[in-house]
Amino acid sequence: MSVLKGNPPVLVGPVPLFAVQSIVLSDGYKIERVQGSRFLQAVSPTAKTIQIEAVLVGQERLLMKKALETLALATRWTAAAAAPALALAGIPVVAGMTVSTDMQISDLKFTHSVNKREALDVSITLVHVPRSAIAELAGEALDLALAIATAALPSVPPPNPVTRTPGP
Repeated sequence: MSVLKGNPPVLVGPVPLFAVQSIVLSDGYKIERVQGSRFLQAVSPTAKTIQIEAVLVGQERLLMKKALETLALATRWTAAAAAPALALAGIPVVAGMTVSTDMQISDLKFTHSVNKREALDVSITLVHVPRSAIAELAGEALDLALAIATAALPSVPPPNPVTRTPGP
């Protein structure tokens, strides 16, 4: 599938998704009361999840479907046989919003409808499954590098830079 200019794909492992409709990143923290006081403290992160809604288009759509199914079904050993980096870092997700390593597909749903005969809608839920502290640090460093690079790049103007005044 050709890459459209200005439309970088979202990568779920080695699978490029070109027509992503939305990405939702959920991250939270377990909160507990400090013993003997009324104060609360964040003690540990909860499971980080990424929800991706995309459309698989073109002649390669069934190949992309099969590649996503293979990633979802892969155990750590079979993932290591398919791609040695996955044994250390899980499934990496690279998007304009995040670089997340150590992800595992927990839910995968494909929809084919009469309205989109030549396309498949896909819904992917990935859960963070830490494998090693080194991979965790590398993932956080890549995510930080993405944030710094994005802040340094010029961005598009605001949606409506012209101020509006009420008419007569």
